[in-house]
Amino acid sequence: MVSRLLIALCLTTSTFITGCAQPRFRAELFDSSATAPYRLASGDRLRIIVFGQDSLTNAYAVDGAGRISMPLIGLIDAYGLTTADLERRIEQRLRGGYLREPRVSVEVEAYRPFFILGEVTNAGQYPYINGMTVQNALAVSGGFGPRAQRDWVDLTRIVNGEPITGAVPITQSILPGDTITVRERFF
Repeated sequence: MVSRLLIALCLTTSTFITGCAQPRFRAELFDSSATAPYRLASGDRLRIIVFGQDSLTNAYAVDGAGRISMPLIGLIDAYGLTTADLERRIEQRLRGGYLREPRVSVEVEAYRPFFILGEVTNAGQYPYINGMTVQNALAVSGGFGPRAQRDWVDLTRIVNGEPITGAVPITQSILPGDTITVRERFF
């Protein structure tokens, strides 16, 4: 009886101690996606220039379905494309009876926001700025809350159409659309 109680006490103590241990960082999950070409998604605002066609040159927003709507050619799927892919797609559509040799340039005017949740002063969505890290995102959101785990956060990112989540240090780079979750510390 005493040995069973001792074993149960040891298991409970070891479970508690491992729960307080530092997480194994999963930054390698996010490194390859940070160097990959930027993929468009809902919330991005684009500057599209059709050379010689001032009426088609404008700012366009990628809607919730991942499309943009342009005069003459209508809806164009943009979700998951790079800016170069979208340029080619628009040129192809304009060639189909509207312009002879269209030349199109697409650039991201404003990236979709990132999100920060958990033990921060002001959780919510914030505009993304190139080169942001988790630490920069925390500063934008007003900093850590009083009970925040300050060494690492959980980062969720869509990679190849699937969400992945991992524990990362606060020096980790973030991308547009990322969700940062700051956990509560135990002590």
